[in-house]
Amino acid sequence: MVVKRSGVTEAFSREKIVNGVRKACQGRPVSDDDLALLAQRVEETLRASGSAELDSHDVGLAILGPLKDLDEVAFLRFASVYQGFDSLDDFEAAINLLRIEHGQ
Repeated sequence: MVVKRSGVTEAFSREKIVNGVRKACQGRPVSDDDLALLAQRVEETLRASGSAELDSHDVGLAILGPLKDLDEVAFLRFASVYQGFDSLDDFEAAINLLRIEHGQ
């Protein structure tokens, strides 16, 4: 079960993960199969936590890692909304972290 910001609890849905990430992947070379696999990875990560209820924030965090592995541009798009980027400095910091991870 996922507890939303409003306090409403609803069942976890892979389809919601796919739909949310699909927007970030728009125009990117990401297939429906890629999205389905990402949603499966997110679900497996969340199930491994052992919690019966998870905060929607935890779901978003679980999406970031697999999305970064799938497509870094889509990752930046999703992170900018999810993490509330307010300025170009926020984008620059995220891009610099990606560069560090690549050893650049």
